[in-house]
Amino acid sequence: MLPELPLDQIRTLLAAVDEGTFDAAARALNVTPSAVSQRVKALEQRIGRVLLARTKPLTLTESGEVLVRYARQFARLEADAAAELGLGPGLAGEPQAPTTLAIAVNADSLATWFLDALARVPESLRVGFELHREDQEHTAELLSSGGVAAAVTSSARPVAGCRVQPLGVMTYRACATPEFAEHWLRGGPLKEKLPSAPVVIFDRHDRLQDDFLRELTGASSHPHVRHLIPASVAYLRAVATGLGWGMIPDEQEAQLPPDTIVDLAPGRVVQVQLYWQQWKLDSPALAALTEAVTEAARDLGRPSR
Repeated sequence: MLPELPLDQIRTLLAAVDEGTFDAAARALNVTPSAVSQRVKALEQRIGRVLLARTKPLTLTESGEVLVRYARQFARLEADAAAELGLGPGLAGEPQAPTTLAIAVNADSLATWFLDALARVPESLRVGFELHREDQEHTAELLSSGGVAAAVTSSARPVAGCRVQPLGVMTYRACATPEFAEHWLRGGPLKEKLPSAPVVIFDRHDRLQDDFLRELTGASSHPHVRHLIPASVAYLRAVATGLGWGMIPDEQEAQLPPDTIVDLAPGRVVQVQLYWQQWKLDSPALAALTEAVTEAARDLGRPSR
């Protein structure tokens, strides 16, 4: 059975994780670094597990991730309760201070539809958003560590303490400018020409282009010039200016003037199923965010795989 956890120790652990060092946590809490160290050590003794690796910055152990995830959920509930009671940061009756929800979202969603979803959250809730841009295959890791309260992810398997809803699929097509296609792809089948053409990659986690080539050619690797451009808008511009070919989501291609880029392989697509994962909390702010995100995704008319 989990022992009772003192709130001052829990808040100190969260401050240490968020600030990165005991000294910075001490400044944030207006206590001494020694007090921070003692509280964290006392919490570890109470739990019987090491929670923080004393590195720079401090890092959570596996046990620490579990505890921090639930500590952040408690902090969310505490903030929601204060808001419902009309309690401000000072005297009762003062306006409640704005609260913040941390969200992990993939770059292509962020560049196309996700900000429109956030705009649907009622202003009356006074919720600020802290967005963490991460590949859709890795956003669930931020949920698991307690770093975010919700995430757009490609994982249908719920993180412990979370619920999952489908958001439909993002459809990607191999695209390039007509001039690029004429220069690099003429005179032979696409599966022979495309592997040697320059390609634009989002970052080192981006496998969409390699997956497309593997499906097209049956080969797992190809010698070609690769441009890594880790910003969604810049990535689109790189393809639209002829730097290379790349996998472009339909929602982003629609932002360009007609015929700026062309589909190199009509009928061949890569589809990425997206899901919304969130903490299992009865939180008005989190519920409003989830409703806004799922409605925005539904309005796009996406199918689910």
